[in-house]
Amino acid sequence: MKGTTRRRIAAFAVCALAVWLTIFPAFADPATPEDEEVRRMLEKSLSVVEIDKEIVRVQQQKQTVAEQLQVSQDKLKEQEQAIEKKREDAGKVLRAYYTGERDIWLTALLSVDNLSELLTLLDYFDLIFANDKLTLNTYKKQYKELKSSIAKLDDQSKQLDELEERLNTQRARVVALQKDVDSALNGRSDADNLRLLISEFTDFWENVGLTEVKRYFSALSKAMKHMPAWVQENKDDMLEINGFNYSLTIPEDKLNAFLREQNELFNTFAFAFEKDTVIVTGKRDNLEVRLTGHYTLEETGSILFHVDSLMFNGLELPDTTRAELEKEFDLGFYPSKIVSFLKTKSVAVEDGKLLIKLSISL
Repeated sequence: MKGTTRRRIAAFAVCALAVWLTIFPAFADPATPEDEEVRRMLEKSLSVVEIDKEIVRVQQQKQTVAEQLQVSQDKLKEQEQAIEKKREDAGKVLRAYYTGERDIWLTALLSVDNLSELLTLLDYFDLIFANDKLTLNTYKKQYKELKSSIAKLDDQSKQLDELEERLNTQRARVVALQKDVDSALNGRSDADNLRLLISEFTDFWENVGLTEVKRYFSALSKAMKHMPAWVQENKDDMLEINGFNYSLTIPEDKLNAFLREQNELFNTFAFAFEKDTVIVTGKRDNLEVRLTGHYTLEETGSILFHVDSLMFNGLELPDTTRAELEKEFDLGFYPSKIVSFLKTKSVAVEDGKLLIKLSISL
């Protein structure tokens, strides 16, 4: 860790300890109801900060979609104007065939007297029918483009509505959380000290904590990319073959050893496999991260990791933070990269190991 980050952590630790001792001079049992109330206030305040970020992200998405919608609407108007002329031309061509106006060429063809006239007439045929075909094809193409633009417009309008609803939901969450914090602070003799503690903690999270959490996720994502090659190198120990079926068993101790080979950050970091649950913990320099999650098997055969809970220094972060980290960092596992002709049939987490069933893709 860089010196600047270490100094920030140390400064926060001193400040937070001073505030904490002011609030709890006896340094009471951390399990007391009063300490639990403070913990909940810190957690809610942290959620307010994180959901506020989600609101900003949604507002930016909404602005982008609104601009795209306007561009699509302008383009649609241009297409409608352009297609009107082609619609008239196409109508004339179709009417000519329907009313028999083109029959005159068939009559002329039957009345030619020599080869020279026939060749000349065929040249005319070619020009007329090629032009008719071009007119109809152009109209058909523009009509398809117009329908596509209308469908795109509808999708963007729906997306805009969904973003608006999502924005309102997150705003309501922030208001409710902030109301809870304010209500908990009202009437407390140590309210000012608690506000200072909340401010210090949220500043610490934004300036140091989030960066560290992202370092963990980034290191994990990079390590996962090397996992198929590692399995390939250790397939004699972890891969069992039974006819066309394969069983891949990854023990947690071997996975942790692999991670520590990838990055020294994982020396104080560990995966633990429990029934249907993956627990990941890391701690260093007064920073502690704990996440729980699960794997899902996708139709493509990929195994994706989903974060169900994320805690930083004992405080749970909101779903918006988990979703954003999942979006930014890929913690998935891709068995097809071990052997290209294998497809994943199932994935399961048992005590102490990850089990993956595979079969030959025919």
